[in-house]
Amino acid sequence: MPAQEGAWLTQEAYDRLKKELDYIAGPYRQEIVDRIEQARSEGDLKENGGYHAAREEQGKNEGRIVQLTQLLENAQVGEAPADDGVIEAGMVVTAEIAGDEMTFLMGSREVAEDLTGGEDLEVFSERSPMGAAINGHKVGETVSYQAPNGKDITVKILKAKPFSR
Repeated sequence: MPAQEGAWLTQEAYDRLKKELDYIAGPYRQEIVDRIEQARSEGDLKENGGYHAAREEQGKNEGRIVQLTQLLENAQVGEAPADDGVIEAGMVVTAEIAGDEMTFLMGSREVAEDLTGGEDLEVFSERSPMGAAINGHKVGETVSYQAPNGKDITVKILKAKPFSR
């Protein structure tokens, strides 16, 4: 199965992230620049807390701009995968993980904010250790992966269906 290029996002998540990017790359970016200029005009920069706080905020904002730009450029938007029992981004998966049953969405954590309306669904990236282990496998299969703590974790795939609202 070919790997998807980017993270799977619902249309709602894509639209929300695009709106955030437009704001932080435009008006908010300028607001930070204006605060830096204002603090700079106050004199000595070594002991100017406002200047240093604005510069730190600028760095965080620029990092988020890069993150969102890359995510949105490469995202697989909206189309749910085929209902064929094969695990891939955009599937709601029920699995037995180390003896406990769990249901989650394979996709970008950025879609988690759009999963409201009483649905408490965790989101796992297909690039996470568990996501990578089950990606491309089918309902009924059992796989294992090594957790970050070094333990081998067994995952039995019980159900998989395309995400829908």
